[in-house]
Amino acid sequence: MSAVLVVAEHDRGHLATATLEALTSARGIAGGLGLPVHAAIMGEGAEMATAQLGEYGAEAIHHLTNANLGDYNPEAWGQALTAAVQAASPAVVMASGTDRGNELMAQVAARADLPFVANCVDVSPDVTSMTRSQWGGALHEEATLSADTKLISMAPLLVEAEPAPAAGAVSEMAVEVDEALTRSVIKDRVVLSEGITLATAPVVISGGRAVGSEEAFAPLEELAAELGGKVGCSRAVTNNGWRPHSDQVGQTGTRIAPTIYIASGISGATQHWVGAMGSKNILAINTDPEANMVTKAGWAVIADLHEMIPAITEEVKKRRG
Repeated sequence: MSAVLVVAEHDRGHLATATLEALTSARGIAGGLGLPVHAAIMGEGAEMATAQLGEYGAEAIHHLTNANLGDYNPEAWGQALTAAVQAASPAVVMASGTDRGNELMAQVAARADLPFVANCVDVSPDVTSMTRSQWGGALHEEATLSADTKLISMAPLLVEAEPAPAAGAVSEMAVEVDEALTRSVIKDRVVLSEGITLATAPVVISGGRAVGSEEAFAPLEELAAELGGKVGCSRAVTNNGWRPHSDQVGQTGTRIAPTIYIASGISGATQHWVGAMGSKNILAINTDPEANMVTKAGWAVIADLHEMIPAITEEVKKRRG
């Protein structure tokens, strides 16, 4: 197989947005190499996702099959993917740099004794050198890669997923999977939230230590409701017990990519910036003009958030009549 092979990440047939981003990146890399884009998919519900893989540029889709490939299992899926890579010898194997994508690629690297470069933000046309994100995006590292089959993952939120319909021809590929690897099993799922989430919201309004208390987040909630968004927070807020960890934006919280991020009373420490830097637009509200978030934001208002947030809400309501 002389192709760029993208590993499809899905949950029972529902493709991860990160996979569509990886396919978008793969088209650029494959074009530079003069190769087609292929995709590999496996597990429960895989057949439901194949059409969308074709819509985003996969000319051929390899459905890896085995009775032991059910719901996500890093060991079983890793062995199956390794078998496919060794059988087909693609020029490049790509995944998105999500926890699952990196986990699967690490499995292939270890099993096939191949080098793996994770979280790339830039790749040379011949895929021999790349820039990779380290320390949650706070550091960029230059790396070189030499192997017959190159394993890489692309940092998530690097590109916006764009469709590019291709043939999307589906073929089944039977692979060997050791039954003993089914010892890792997903037994149940708990839905933490429904509808728009912090990670998918088009508008995110976050508060930091300067908000002052749990109750003082009410104006942020009101503004978020008016704009159809979600409320987030900084690590200091969760440390104080004002908001749950699920609301935290940052390297150790949720990484977001809204159309606009309103960071109110947040200094902008590195770990928070890592979670917010995927935002298309950032508005910082802070009384300190030298705050890190203010200097990095596209727009800034030097003011007290307790005055500015209600003022914005009032103006939004006025304009909506």
